[in-house]
Amino acid sequence: MTQEPASPQSGIRIDTSKPHPARMYDWFLGGKDNYPVDEEMARQLLTVDARGRDMARVNRAFMHRAIRWLSADGVRQYLDVGTGIPTEPNLHQIAQAAAPESRIVYCDNDPIVLAHAAALLRSTPEGATEYIQADARDPELILERAGKVLDFDQPIALSMLALLHFVGDEDGAYELVGKIVDKLAPGSYLVLSHVTGDFDPEGAAKAAAMYKARGLTLRPRSRDELAAFFDGLDLVEPGVSLTAEWHPELGEPVPVQGDDPIPGWAAVGRKR
Repeated sequence: MTQEPASPQSGIRIDTSKPHPARMYDWFLGGKDNYPVDEEMARQLLTVDARGRDMARVNRAFMHRAIRWLSADGVRQYLDVGTGIPTEPNLHQIAQAAAPESRIVYCDNDPIVLAHAAALLRSTPEGATEYIQADARDPELILERAGKVLDFDQPIALSMLALLHFVGDEDGAYELVGKIVDKLAPGSYLVLSHVTGDFDPEGAAKAAAMYKARGLTLRPRSRDELAAFFDGLDLVEPGVSLTAEWHPELGEPVPVQGDDPIPGWAAVGRKR
């Protein structure tokens, strides 16, 4: 296994022997915190759908709009699982611009995200931001650590953006979401975006095979399969929609190639 040398200060070791979704996402967004193995995989995915960069930008724009909507609705606590490498503006910057007292906990399992955690911790004096290193498949650990910063007796927005398509059914994707949602107070929200094969099943299957060949998981889900994550929650209008079409009035449109839909679903649901 190839690894970058550990930093004397941090002791962080980054596995560069295989691509990582967070670093590939960074490459699609034009970032520099990725390695040749990530770029190679990302470029191969572009042969399946040349709009990979558009997908990343559309997803990021959805996050911006969703946090603006949640802030306006009074949400002041956020648990963001699958944070990725920091980009500007990040979730806490949007939330705290609207309400400086907002508290945000970020969570990811890639050491390179940990290496950039300082950028995630620049909170307003009135609020708080924290980063926890944990895998989405370990909801108990996430809840334990997040509980040191967030008040689970008050509403929290659980954000899992472009994450769950990397968690297979065999790994309990629905169960891990349910375990966290079960601990949230009434008035909390679940915020999801997800890749789909609804518009190009053959291309989605090719992409999944590319991931599998590298020991990674890609599980595109249909519109109904995404909706199933919200069972028992009240979907915010317009319900499950194309990622680019969820409350577009809350942000600037993202220019994309062609006229076909960007293949992703998104939704926000409220816990009763």
